[in-house]
Amino acid sequence: MKMLDELDSRIIEELCISSQGSYRQIAKRLGVHPTTLIQRIKTMEDAGIICGYRATIDYLKLGYEFMALVHVYVEGDVLDVQGKIKAMDNVLAIFDVTGECDSIIWVACKDRDEFSDMVKRIVAIHGVKKTNTYVILNLIKDPNQFIPRVPHIESVPTEEE
Repeated sequence: MKMLDELDSRIIEELCISSQGSYRQIAKRLGVHPTTLIQRIKTMEDAGIICGYRATIDYLKLGYEFMALVHVYVEGDVLDVQGKIKAMDNVLAIFDVTGECDSIIWVACKDRDEFSDMVKRIVAIHGVKKTNTYVILNLIKDPNQFIPRVPHIESVPTEEE
């Protein structure tokens, strides 16, 4: 795939802000023909740059009032432990990290009791040495709010120019 250009960058930004609009609506906001937009999106999907479209969920409104980051220390097969944790409910993300711990788990639970049960299940996994928990008091910036700034090498004029 060729290097991404300014139009590709603007398309990615639009899709990050809201992917619910029709191709026609998005193309109009960008000042391009819908066919151009569709071709560009298809190219980025084929290249694996655009990997899917998801709803952004407000976990608090669904009753998940207890969120935490759990640092997991492993003796043995880290991938095996991560696979078992991945299969658990309430796991939002698993990060394979450098540093003192082997993985950081982002979890959302209904309350402290549900979280406590979850930590007990994590610690019971063969190979888990210990965990450290960091309770999330407030989510200041949701990862879904991140809009990547795409490096590009050329400027593509819009049809309005």
